[in-house]
Amino acid sequence: MNGTNIITNSSLLISSSLVLISILFSHSQNLKLERETIIGVVRAIIQLTIVGYLLNYIFGLENPIFTTLLLLFMTFNASYNASKRGKVIRNGTLISFISIGVGTISTLTILLLSGAIKYEPYQIIPVSGMIISNSMVALGLCYRQLGADFKNRREEIETKLSLGADILPSSIEIIRNSIKIGMLPTIDSTKTLGIVSLPGMMTGLILAGTSPVQAIKYQIMVTFMLLSTTSISSFIACYLSYKNFFNERKQLLQKI
Repeated sequence: MNGTNIITNSSLLISSSLVLISILFSHSQNLKLERETIIGVVRAIIQLTIVGYLLNYIFGLENPIFTTLLLLFMTFNASYNASKRGKVIRNGTLISFISIGVGTISTLTILLLSGAIKYEPYQIIPVSGMIISNSMVALGLCYRQLGADFKNRREEIETKLSLGADILPSSIEIIRNSIKIGMLPTIDSTKTLGIVSLPGMMTGLILAGTSPVQAIKYQIMVTFMLLSTTSISSFIACYLSYKNFFNERKQLLQKI
C-alpha cells in the first residue's frame, strides 16, 4: 500500500471550483439556492477548520474527563437539533438527549468491552460523532412521522379512545411505524454497502493507506454500531414522546 495521499492547499483550492457546478445548476433552473450554497460552504470551511485545530489539541491532551465533556456537548447539540423536528413535543430536547445518550452509551460500552476501540480521544470522538449524528437524523425522522400520523389518523385514534382504549393501545401502531421510519435509512444503507457505495470511513482509511481488508473490518463495526444506536434511540424517543400528543384528560390535542 502507498502512503497517505497529502492534499495540498492548491489542490484543495482547485477542487473548490466544483461548488460552482451546484451554483450554476441552481442559477440555470432558477432554484434560488446560490446564496444558501455559498453560506453553507463558507460555514463548512470555517467550522471544519476550527474543529480540526480543536481535535488536534484534544487528541494531544488524552484527558478522559475532557473527552467525556466533549461527548456530552455533542449529544446535547444533536438533541437540540433533533427536537426542532418535533415542535409539538414538550421537553423535546430532554427526550432526545436521553434517547441519544442511552443509545450512544450502550453502543460504546459494547465496543469498549469487546476491545474494538479504546477510550482515547482519537478513537472515541470520531466513532461517537458517527453514532450521535446518525441518531440525530433518526430522531428527526421519528418526530416528523409521529406528527404526521397523529394528524392524519386523528379520527382512528379518537374512535379507539371513545371505545375505552388507553392512549398507548390507541397509539401503538403510530409509535411502531415511527420507529420503523427512523431505522429504515440505516437499514437501507446497510443493504447497499460495498455494492452501490463505499462508505466514507472505509474510503478515508483506504486513502490514508490502510489495507482494504482492514478498512472493511472497521466499516463492518461501524455498520453494527449504527444499527444498534439507531434502534435504541428511536425506540426510546418514540415511547417517551407519544404522550405529548394528548392532554391531561387523555384527549388528542387539537393542534398538532
